[in-house]
Parts: sequence; structure tokens; C-alpha cells
Amino acid sequence: MDGQAVLLIAGLTDLAVSTLGSALGTVRGLLRRSDAAELAAEAERDLTARGRPVLDRYVALPPAHLEILARRALDRQAGR
Repeated sequence: MDGQAVLLIAGLTDLAVSTLGSALGTVRGLLRRSDAAELAAEAERDLTARGRPVLDRYVALPPAHLEILARRALDRQAGR
């Protein structure tokens, strides 16, 4: 069992290192481009456009049930 765990960790480490190396190569290539500023601005716009719906979906929570009940009770009292 211990030998299998070591092999698993070694495999994950190798995967992480190769992925990181590939990512660094891509970043170096992007930094050498003459339109790097435009590319960064476009990426920022794309990420912002993708982020808005995510925030709208997960951040806008409906009002709490007890809050709704309290508002209804206050409305009833005000109507008397």
C-alpha cells in the first residue's frame, strides 16, 4: 500500500511539473507577441463577461423565509 501511494504521488508530481512547464512556455510565447497588451485587454473583457453571469447566479440569494414572514406581519399591523 505504501509503495502504491509513493508511485501515485510521484506520478502526480510529474504531471504537475510537465503541466507547469507547458504553461510557462505558453506564457513566454504570449509575452513575446507585439499585441500582448491587446491580448490581455481582450482576455480581461472575456473574463469579466463570463464572471457577471456567475455572480448573478450564485450571489443573488432570495430573501430568507423568516424575513418574508416578518415583512408580512408588519404589513398586516400597518393595515389595521
